Amino acid sequence: MGAQAPLRDEPDPVVAAEARAALVRDIEAGGAFDGDPGWREAFVAVPRHVFVPYYYVSVAGGYERLWGEDPDPVRRARWLRGAYADAPLATRVRDGDLLSSSSQPSLMAKMLVELQVDEVDEGGPCDVLEIGAGTGYNAALLAHRLGDGHVTTVDLDPEITESARRHLAAAGYRPTVVTGDGAAGCARRAPYDRIIATCTLNSVPRPWLGQCRPGALVLAPLATGLIALRVRDATHAQGRFLHTPAYFVPLRGGSGRPAQEPQLGELPRRALQSELFRFLLELTAGTLDPYEALALWQRERRPVRERFGVTVSGEYAWAWLDDPEGPYAWPL
Repeated sequence: MGAQAPLRDEPDPVVAAEARAALVRDIEAGGAFDGDPGWREAFVAVPRHVFVPYYYVSVAGGYERLWGEDPDPVRRARWLRGAYADAPLATRVRDGDLLSSSSQPSLMAKMLVELQVDEVDEGGPCDVLEIGAGTGYNAALLAHRLGDGHVTTVDLDPEITESARRHLAAAGYRPTVVTGDGAAGCARRAPYDRIIATCTLNSVPRPWLGQCRPGALVLAPLATGLIALRVRDATHAQGRFLHTPAYFVPLRGGSGRPAQEPQLGELPRRALQSELFRFLLELTAGTLDPYEALALWQRERRPVRERFGVTVSGEYAWAWLDDPEGPYAWPL
């Protein structure tokens, strides 16, 4: 007997492997694996299409759903190509609002590299807490590199965590998937060497620091940037932003309140078109008048993200430019 043809809802494994290899080449060409090429093998091994059995693409007037079981072979091929595009994918939409997505793979690779997981070598692989389970794809990459027992992922929505578990099991991974408020972390699995968030924060949840080992690293989206905080103890952490821009859905839960929208008034169009100025506006929203932000941005010669940082000390947290004790600081 010849080889059995793949089921309609399963893409040709050769075609899927070729698409995955092409994605990895694109990520590698962009330099995302620089600094820790060990993540390349994880992206080669983990099949992204398993984690996005359907997703939504923007069309005029809303979203179009693509899925792997579509009876139309042309649309199924579109779904598979999109699953391995280096692009974010909307995976849950409700009333026109995006609730969950699968992040752009090259950005995921950059964030995983920035976790510096090989830095933790005493007692075996590092223990990682992921905030925002999403499809489970990022947790699978972590589990492939570190082992199932060293990865915990949390999400507030039980539908999201249940589908993440299914996707992970289908791909052969079984990290701990927890339904709960990501702002509260996951105390029962603590302590952690690394915390990575795949949702945007407006401040730093204090429970996270208390669940970290001294010297742990917290990497999270904040104000269209990525902040890398080194944890000293349960009440102190400090770090700078990376140069990489980052746009994620907001954290929902205890500290997931929407950030205050800045009132832009009649700010110059040139400034508003600058990604770095928009970053400054987001970072200082609610604490610094937009015109003051503009004056600062111009006076400091359009500062890049890496000049900004965040300090957490006890009940206080603030963002700063150049120096945490300097003249430019704003409470979070």
